[in-house]
Amino acid sequence: MANTFIILENIRSAHNVGAIFRTAEGAGVSKIYIVGYTPAPTDRFLREQPEILKTSLGAYKIVPWEQFANVKDILEKLKKDNVEIIAVEQSKDSLTYSQYQPKLERAFIFGNEIDGVSAAALAAADVIIDIPMSGQKESLNVSTAAGIILFHFRDSF
Repeated sequence: MANTFIILENIRSAHNVGAIFRTAEGAGVSKIYIVGYTPAPTDRFLREQPEILKTSLGAYKIVPWEQFANVKDILEKLKKDNVEIIAVEQSKDSLTYSQYQPKLERAFIFGNEIDGVSAAALAAADVIIDIPMSGQKESLNVSTAAGIILFHFRDSF
């Protein structure tokens, strides 16, 4: 079975983090990497973050997770392990998600709710995919985008 990882880079909302944990558990994600100022499920004293506990319904206790101070470190680690890095972001270089078939070992990067995936992470990514929009808004909530991407690619996990 393939490994699918998620990198949450500088997500502001603990509610979004919890929702992504819950979706990741349902989609069979192998591990979540929490990067930058993304809130972690527990603090350094192992106290639970209430919003993540509530929105994840305990999924953070099921899906393994690890924290990294910066995205460069986790991307280097995953690349050494031959994991394909897939940024989920609107870009002139992005492909529509339905037109792309990822490798068996892959990591999806989801970025900040306002600024998106960082330039450093985009530059290091093997591919950038996006979710086409039909309405007036340019993007979806990050937890909604994660659900679309994870369940679209779930059968190839």
